[in-house]
Amino acid sequence: MGSAVGVDRLHFAFTITFHYIFPQLTMGLALLLLVLKTAALRTRNESYNRAVRFWARIFAINFALGVVTGIPMEFQFGTNWAAFSRSAGGVIGQTLAMEGVFSFFLESTFLGLMLFAEKRLGQLGHWFCVFLVWLGSWLSGYLIIATDAWMQHPLAYSQGPDGSFALASFWGLLLNPWALWQYAHNMMGAVQTGSFVMAALGAFYLLSTKFEDDARIFLRTGIIVGVVAALLQLYPTGDSQGVLISRYQPVTLAAMEGLFVTRDGAPLAILGQPDLDNRRLDNPLIIPKALSFLTYRAWSAEVRGLDSFPESDWPDFIPLVYYSYHVMVGLGTIFIAILLVAAFLLARGSLYSSPWMLWILMLAFPFPYIANTAGWITAEAGRQPWVIYGLMRTPLGISPRVSESNVWFTLIGFFGMYLVLGILFLFLVYREIDHGPVPAAEPHAVPVPASD
Repeated sequence: MGSAVGVDRLHFAFTITFHYIFPQLTMGLALLLLVLKTAALRTRNESYNRAVRFWARIFAINFALGVVTGIPMEFQFGTNWAAFSRSAGGVIGQTLAMEGVFSFFLESTFLGLMLFAEKRLGQLGHWFCVFLVWLGSWLSGYLIIATDAWMQHPLAYSQGPDGSFALASFWGLLLNPWALWQYAHNMMGAVQTGSFVMAALGAFYLLSTKFEDDARIFLRTGIIVGVVAALLQLYPTGDSQGVLISRYQPVTLAAMEGLFVTRDGAPLAILGQPDLDNRRLDNPLIIPKALSFLTYRAWSAEVRGLDSFPESDWPDFIPLVYYSYHVMVGLGTIFIAILLVAAFLLARGSLYSSPWMLWILMLAFPFPYIANTAGWITAEAGRQPWVIYGLMRTPLGISPRVSESNVWFTLIGFFGMYLVLGILFLFLVYREIDHGPVPAAEPHAVPVPASD
């Protein structure tokens, strides 16, 4: 069973990691589209409407791939994780059903109107469609995160004699404090992805001397929205999420920080390599007592290390948790620095004539994807060895009748299908970028000479 659990986890990790490439950009662009459309209404500048139409096409391609890659994930609850679904379906089925029935249909319906009905709806009606696309996108994100938050910090449930869980309070599920802060932190990450992608394309167009007026709008919008999101992701959303982890998952915090020994005035590790054999952090670069202060707001507070917990409760892959967490934090810090410098240059009016900064912005766009992925790896690998924290161990959640070979077979199939989908996505986006935000000019009519 141990090997089957490992393959089941790998299967889900692959499908959800590939899938989340698309929703993070969708949710980020949804807010940016609303900002652009609002600017179009306020300024009556057609350039903003042109930007909305261009990014709406990118949004639609991204949305379609998100749907295609998202559907198999929910089927996996029944195929690979049947025992978990049977036990927890009475709780998580509520939020998953609401996400599909309400937010998904809201987003997809008004996406069609946003793309094809601008002239019929008028500018105010079109703004309302953009608003509802944003609302549906962000509501979808919240319902998915509320599902995950219940697995991280289960609340508002009752347990029957057969061991299954039932929902005791609908509002308790939706207003789980873990969900509120995890959602806020996640959405700021998504907005940064959208902002960097928009700014990167603006930088590319400026460096290529193409669509320069539109490129300036892309850069200005991406940087202003991005710098706000980057600062909010650090505080209060990231700080508050860390406090929740220290309170309800202290063993996860110890793994994230590479803290093997309980300490008063625990240091914050900036760098280092966790050595599991010797239970220490090699080559550490630390800030003394900073972890105690950040966690408990007291420089001398005790922070529990891994030695305070039985090894059976330790995360299965402590180095993975440690490194993914530090990648997330390190990249988040770099994002703040890049965006603050870019915002400073923008305020001085020298950004558009600073090729070095444009190159940095253009080349930085993949890194928010890496940071968001690292954040989710930290959360999900850090929760192990529990599929429902404190209630159900991960090996007890798999489908007992699905063999390891069957899971490998489907996983290899997913590798092939997702490779094709990834190539298709890149091709479609490349075509839109090459076409640019300006519609192709119609060929001039050739006058027909009058016959004698």
